[in-house]
Amino acid sequence: MISPHSARRATRVQEAPPPSGPPAWDGPPPPAQEPAQRSTMERVKDLPSKVSIRWRLTLTYGALVFVAAAVLLFSVYAIVGNAITQAWPPLDTSELPPTYAARYEEYWNSVQKLVVQNARDALLTSSLMALVGVGILALIIGYFVADRALRPVAQMTTTAKKLSESTLAHQRIGLEGPNDELKELADTFDAMLTRLNVAFDTQRRFVANASHELRTPLTINRTVLEIALSDPEASQDLKALGRTLLEVNARNEKLIEGLLLLARSERELAVRKPVDVMDVARTAVEQVTPFAEEHGVTVSTELVSAPTIGDPVLLERSVSNLLENAVKYNIPENGKVWIRTGMADGALVVQVANTGQHVPAYEVNSLFEPFRRLHADRVDSAKGSGLGLSIVRAVVQAHGGNVAAVPRDGGGLVVTIRLPRR
Repeated sequence: MISPHSARRATRVQEAPPPSGPPAWDGPPPPAQEPAQRSTMERVKDLPSKVSIRWRLTLTYGALVFVAAAVLLFSVYAIVGNAITQAWPPLDTSELPPTYAARYEEYWNSVQKLVVQNARDALLTSSLMALVGVGILALIIGYFVADRALRPVAQMTTTAKKLSESTLAHQRIGLEGPNDELKELADTFDAMLTRLNVAFDTQRRFVANASHELRTPLTINRTVLEIALSDPEASQDLKALGRTLLEVNARNEKLIEGLLLLARSERELAVRKPVDVMDVARTAVEQVTPFAEEHGVTVSTELVSAPTIGDPVLLERSVSNLLENAVKYNIPENGKVWIRTGMADGALVVQVANTGQHVPAYEVNSLFEPFRRLHADRVDSAKGSGLGLSIVRAVVQAHGGNVAAVPRDGGGLVVTIRLPRR
């Protein structure tokens, strides 16, 4: 769509067939690669990164309580044996014969060991069951403790998701509670939102002031030049100079208009209403058709209904920019432009393709930068200001979509916009 700004050659470019099939907004898929074999140890090391912090805290609390209960169990296990041994009554064998006394003492010691072992076994069995219950209870309590501890963080996350340029003025976290680390973090975040709100207000005022201060002198210049050119007594040299200045003035007006539109597109959308991109594309084609006929370019349409929510004016301007670029940077003779709208993979798709000179694949992404042209960065601006694709990208991103371009077989570009459904 964008070609070098050198003089067009008279040679005809071999034309490739128009784009067909479902819109491929992101180009051909990358080559398939064999997944790398990973060891069991590497998979185990990656497990913590796949578990949320809530569950990590829960497992940590549960493990600590379980370990503490297990240490207490084995301590009681040892204490019970020692307590029974110390409390075991001594055996008086002074009145028995020596032979019977030794046997009776041996029997008494064996009974003591058996009692100690039975008591420990009974304690261990019941304690293990209690330990399992304590472990489950620890996990449940740990989950609720982690949930309560992370509630301020969840509140900050929710607030951050709701934030936009239009809500910065009144949306704050306002965390209440003790002056701990989380309260300090929330207050710091609120202070940052206040600074952002001031910055956005400054930007809005700058755009409004720039719109007035920059357009007014150019409008006055254009009026003065038109009056001078309408003077019948003006010389031919003066008229030639006036027409040249009018062209320069018009280019400056277009550049300023593009800069202001780019600044507006990069902010939060002020208008959101139902719009069918088919109608937007049809209007853009009607506006560009005289310009295309002047350049000898044929515009082919394949428009299918695709409803969405957004700013119709900005969407129309983005489609018009794509069509104007497709016409402006086409081949010298018998140029063609194709535009399609429709739904693909559950998303709204607008695709514009054109014939033209070959565009290297590594140069395509840089064309969306402001003032960037193929082989001509910030120079040779006879065909435009270099803001067309930048405005398209800003508008599409403001609508929550994506825009991508791929070189077209035979020359030119295929630019595809993808927007969320309504």
